[in-house]
Amino acid sequence: VSHSQITRLYSRFTSLDKGENGTLSREDFQRIPELAINPLGDRIINAFFPEGEDQVNFRGFMRTLAHFRPIEDNEKNKDQNGPEPLNSRSNKLHFAFRLYDLDKDDKISRDELLQVLRMMVGVNISDEQLGSIADRTIQEADQDGDSAISFAEFVKVLEKVDVEQKMSIRFLH
Repeated sequence: VSHSQITRLYSRFTSLDKGENGTLSREDFQRIPELAINPLGDRIINAFFPEGEDQVNFRGFMRTLAHFRPIEDNEKNKDQNGPEPLNSRSNKLHFAFRLYDLDKDDKISRDELLQVLRMMVGVNISDEQLGSIADRTIQEADQDGDSAISFAEFVKVLEKVDVEQKMSIRFLH
C-alpha cells in the first residue's frame, strides 16, 4: 500500500470518526451507505471489531480492509517463505467463512446458513424455500456427513469461484 493510498484511507477514517477520538464505533460504520444497505452489513461491520471490543483504531481498520484488496499480478509470485498476505485467497475464504459461522464453532450449520440466507433475501422467499436451499447447499457441500459445512468443505465448494476478484474492493484507486 503506497503512502498516498494510506493518506486517502486515513482521511476516510477520520471523516468516519464522528467522536474525533481516533477510533471508530459500530455506529460510525453504520453511517456508510454501502454497509447500511448491504444485507450482511452488520456481519461485515462485526468483522472490524476484535472479540469483546467496541472500538477499532486506524491499524485495525486497515487490517480488515486489507482482506478486500485485489491481488495484483506482481503479488502472485511473492516470497513463498514470507507471511501470507491478508488479501490472499485463503484469507479471503476464511473471512467469508466467518461471516456465515455465526457461533464461531468452525462449522456452518443449517440454522446458521438459514439465518444468513434470511439476512440476504429478507422476506422475499418463504421459510420453506429457504429451508430447501439450505438443505441442498449442505447436502452438496457436506462430505463427512456431519450435516454442517466445515472450512475445508467451504473451500472445496468455492474452488472454481474467482474469490480473489469477487471479494475485492478497489478503494485505493
